[in-house]
Amino acid sequence: MRSPALRHVLTHLVTPLLMCLGMGLAYMGAFVTPEPHHLPVAVVGSGPEMKVFAQTVKDAAGDRLDVRTVANRTEAVDLLKSRDITGAYVPSSKTPELVVATAASDMGATAVEKVFTPVAAQQGVPLKVTDVAPPVDDDPTGQGLFFLLIALSIGSYASVAALGAAGAGLPMRIRALLAVGVSGVVSVIGAALAGPVFHLAHHDLASVWAMSWLYSAGILFIGVGLHTFLKRWTTLAMMVLFVMLNFTSSGGLFRPELQNGFFGTLHAFWNGAGFVEGIRSLLYFGRDGLSGNVGTLAAWLVIGLLVTAVAGAVERARARRVVREEAVPAAEEAEESEEAEEELEESVAV
Repeated sequence: MRSPALRHVLTHLVTPLLMCLGMGLAYMGAFVTPEPHHLPVAVVGSGPEMKVFAQTVKDAAGDRLDVRTVANRTEAVDLLKSRDITGAYVPSSKTPELVVATAASDMGATAVEKVFTPVAAQQGVPLKVTDVAPPVDDDPTGQGLFFLLIALSIGSYASVAALGAAGAGLPMRIRALLAVGVSGVVSVIGAALAGPVFHLAHHDLASVWAMSWLYSAGILFIGVGLHTFLKRWTTLAMMVLFVMLNFTSSGGLFRPELQNGFFGTLHAFWNGAGFVEGIRSLLYFGRDGLSGNVGTLAAWLVIGLLVTAVAGAVERARARRVVREEAVPAAEEAEESEEAEEELEESVAV
């Protein structure tokens, strides 16, 4: 290619085109065709007749459902509140009941209702639906937490561009301190959005802030550390890690039982899932499982701190090598400055 300017433009088009491909594959793969995969449900009752009924439901649904029997409705409610099941069907010749917990997943509750409504219809009676864990009135679908996740993520990974590119000349310890400060600001914004602005959190707002800080700090430290090695490709890496794979596996729109195995597997340990499920546990389920979710966020922060520490050691080694070589050529400095400006422009645009 003879034109350096054209080659330069085409090189910089690689990032947005890869983002286009990645976002399409991730979002469409995760959200376009939600189908139950081993969706856990329960049938309330005991005895051979009830076991036969549960097996009949399982045979009709195939791999879409995992059906168990529980002795009574109280046990079923406990399983719903621990999010071990998505719905519980209470057979009755007059008023069959489906018990759900919408705050765990509005889409999951809808999927279970679609399964058991025809079952009740075969008996010629209407199905009563009882929600034992409804979301707050200000967030009727329970999806506000997913959009809170998006806001925190954008504030965090977009700040990596400024800390990595514009702050590249600062020592790593200064960038690390800035990451702590920025994550604090991002988490305060998140707590304000969740509390006084949109009223998603009617209690435990301090804990919501703390989990927001853990989540944001993990992203920032991973990004600041990766920038040392990836430079202008950091933006693409952050988009893959904290948008394409993160939003789709968070469970904010669809729980893993409504997705394919890939995103369902990521849900078990990805940081977005840890945040969304942790906030749900905090606000709606009496902190059940909260320690595991906090542990997930803490693990991602530890990974970020390790990446940043390694990056700092690499930068110090590079600096010592430059000192031994006395000076960096002016042309190389100009090239690095230009690359930093282009990276910052790309990141802000994204």
